[in-house]
Amino acid sequence: MVGAVALVVIGPEKLPSVARTVGTLVGKARRYVADVKAEVNRTMALDELKKMKETMESAARDVEHSVHTAASDFEKDWAETTAGISSDGYELSALPPSYVNPGKKWRLKRGATPHWYKARQGVRTKAQSGAARVARFRPVKRSEHV
Repeated sequence: MVGAVALVVIGPEKLPSVARTVGTLVGKARRYVADVKAEVNRTMALDELKKMKETMESAARDVEHSVHTAASDFEKDWAETTAGISSDGYELSALPPSYVNPGKKWRLKRGATPHWYKARQGVRTKAQSGAARVARFRPVKRSEHV
């Protein structure tokens, strides 16, 4: 019906060019509508992603808070447990009241040069008096046998 009215009003000579122009305009309108729909969909997806991001961040904050709370509880329990123990491993209540830790530097001793190395290099490891050293290194007299 629309085609018959257009044929009568426009005429048979101009009808093909008008139909092409109308087709082009309708195609542009459809593409514009499709672009608007895609933009709305992207905006909705972006909003959903933002909500998901906020949910994940809040869950991460909750986990961080629970880990921090558990760590502080552990440190408090550890401090209560080790409160009666000295640095050398003995309980403070088991030591006599006049005892003072000599503060030996066992780490330093373990890090010292090993005895086998000193013996191989000829390093003195024991103190000797002068007379004992002379007696030790005095040349041995050989008895003369002919």
